[in-house]
Amino acid sequence: MSASPRPRPGAPTGAAVVPPGTVSSLPRHLTVGVIGAGRVGAVLGAALTAAGHRVVGAAGVSSASTARIARLLPDVPRRPVLAVARAATDLLLVAVPDDALAAVVTGLAESGVLRPGQVVAHTSGAHGLGVLAPAAEVGARPLALHPAMTFTGTPDDLDRLPGVSYGVTALPELRALAARLVADLGGVPEWIAEPDRPLYHAALAHGANHLVTLVNEAADRLRDAGVDEPARVLAPLLRAALENALRLGDDALTGPVSRGDAGTVARHVERLAATAPDSVGAYLALARRTADRAIAAGRLRPVDAESLLGVLAGARREAVA
Repeated sequence: MSASPRPRPGAPTGAAVVPPGTVSSLPRHLTVGVIGAGRVGAVLGAALTAAGHRVVGAAGVSSASTARIARLLPDVPRRPVLAVARAATDLLLVAVPDDALAAVVTGLAESGVLRPGQVVAHTSGAHGLGVLAPAAEVGARPLALHPAMTFTGTPDDLDRLPGVSYGVTALPELRALAARLVADLGGVPEWIAEPDRPLYHAALAHGANHLVTLVNEAADRLRDAGVDEPARVLAPLLRAALENALRLGDDALTGPVSRGDAGTVARHVERLAATAPDSVGAYLALARRTADRAIAAGRLRPVDAESLLGVLAGARREAVA
């Protein structure tokens, strides 16, 4: 079953008249190619199609990528990487894993398929414009365009795109085009300086990826405690905690660490060490960081934190002994 393009509200119409040969002179609806039909590339390709852009080719070699192209980009031919780059006369979207990006960009630049004025954009959060230097050296225009969202690579992702923030790093002359693309995707640009890309990406990974690990750790420990359906127990608690944290910041802190309940925390550590010793290190690190933030926010008085910090320090020494 193929996905029908969904219209994206709020996209700007028209374009200013500018001298030919500048990036802003690109047509309102771009000729686009997608290299890497993974979870991100295929979805963004479908969203750009829905916004009226013309996706003329998608490259993906795995069976999963082939299936995504068929489902999300049913009218887009699957082509080899170099053929996609040649056909994408306005915008080439490179959505490959972080560690593969440099080699892919270098290969494209050395192959001669890139052209002056062509925009080459990647979707990596970890990289900025530096990784696109080989493309820039042959006249292409570099753009870092990272959606701050987790993707499944299914049509459901298209419904999640409105309102998503994009970490954008762009040369001054490309900022207007970048803002237009983000608007076409239904998103909001967040302008990230080149040196800040690793910090930006670390923040997102710390918040989203580690959250998945934390939730699954909590679910595993509930199973250890005899709970048959951990998700049923955790769902209302975690939703409320997340909403409160986003709304209230450190004022949302609750629980034994924020109260300085050293005895409770000591019993936690003791039981975890007996049941799931691999969880002890993460628990201690997060408890200590929670205590630090609670003290800084005035949620926990330093005098009330002394016993708690002693428990955490002693448990850490035992864990590394």
